[in-house]
Amino acid sequence: MKYQKTYTPSASDIDRKWYVVDAEDMVLGRLASQVAAILRGKHKATFTPNMDTGDYVIVVNAEKIRLTGNKENQKEYKRYSGYTGGLKITKYQDMMAKHPERIVEHAVVGMLPHNKLGRQMAKKLRVVVGPEHNHEAQMPEKLELK
Repeated sequence: MKYQKTYTPSASDIDRKWYVVDAEDMVLGRLASQVAAILRGKHKATFTPNMDTGDYVIVVNAEKIRLTGNKENQKEYKRYSGYTGGLKITKYQDMMAKHPERIVEHAVVGMLPHNKLGRQMAKKLRVVVGPEHNHEAQMPEKLELK
């Protein structure tokens, strides 16, 4: 009896590409889920859950992202230092005014695995305020997301 061997790509088999995504007038959650899938490598036939087979993604125009419903007024970002009374809450409007790139980063990283592998995948995400980025040398392809 012959058994089918499962294909597992080695590190040299993984072909990584660079993509540019324009976030202008895109809904935050929909953008984040699609970018997370690309970072994870789920769009490739060689996808392996326990390996980082994904591509690099550059998100431009992070300040032009939008939310649906009343989330713009209700959404909050929380961080906790671990000390008593160490909870810091930042409203969406304040975060958008000071660091709009962190909004997209936070959404995408939240959709990646929460372990060493997810942190490795998160390093392949670049979020930029404005239409210009400094990764022209990598010759990124423009990626149209729906």
